[in-house]
Amino acid sequence: MTNTITKCVFPAAGYGTRFLPATKAMPKEMLPVLDKPLVQYGVEEALAAGMSTIAIITGRGKRAIADHFDISYELEHQIQGSSKENLLHEIRNLIDQCTFLFTRQREMRGLGDAILCSEPLTNHEPFGVILADDLCSNEDDPVMCQMARLYEEHQCSIVAVQEVPIDEISKYGVIAGEEIEDGIYRVTDMVEKPPADKAPSNLAIIGRYILTPDIYEILRNIEPGKNGEIQLTDAILEQAKQGKVIGYRFKGQRFDCGSIHGFVDAVNHFFSKFSPDE
Repeated sequence: MTNTITKCVFPAAGYGTRFLPATKAMPKEMLPVLDKPLVQYGVEEALAAGMSTIAIITGRGKRAIADHFDISYELEHQIQGSSKENLLHEIRNLIDQCTFLFTRQREMRGLGDAILCSEPLTNHEPFGVILADDLCSNEDDPVMCQMARLYEEHQCSIVAVQEVPIDEISKYGVIAGEEIEDGIYRVTDMVEKPPADKAPSNLAIIGRYILTPDIYEILRNIEPGKNGEIQLTDAILEQAKQGKVIGYRFKGQRFDCGSIHGFVDAVNHFFSKFSPDE
């Protein structure tokens, strides 16, 4: 698709502690759902939305992500001409079509700080954000494609939201807002991980965003919160106070692959679509 947003940021510096010990030496973004790591699903979604410049914010112990999006001459030589050569077709396609940029978040200071680290890579343009451990499925119309079209119409920051049970709402950032169209909300308030009785709605923010570049200046001036972390929610709330944030109830399924249950659900979902001939 044609899109004025060509860059997508992947914050990937976290430790993945919910998946220890599997993530002790392996990035959580490299956990495989069937035959592909989580981050590859995310990059495929970004590319489908026209975002071919992929900016990945990494940390110590995350070199496997960069290696995955690079050519492996030894491996490719070994399988050249064999029946296994075709297995690398999808990743080679991404390597050929995308430009990968990497920088490190030196300290774990929250998602807002990770986004701030991406500023030199986005050229002061609007950009997408994908959290790879939030795996979204919609083969006909990927979630980031849906959001890119919405950005073309509204020209402001967009957060993807889904309805969640009220007893789980304290795990999420939550929006309040006016529904201006079916599934589209003008956000008026955002609360990070509220108790159930204080939640402004049951609409939870998930790991898909489109952000306008003024977010960087806001992030630079946000007071750190708990544990010295800079919360992205606080910065987007500043935009919302100016009427510049849309909440979008996306079409598709989302799996929290940072949790055991969500990861297993994702594996079962994608296996149900897996062709026996693949």
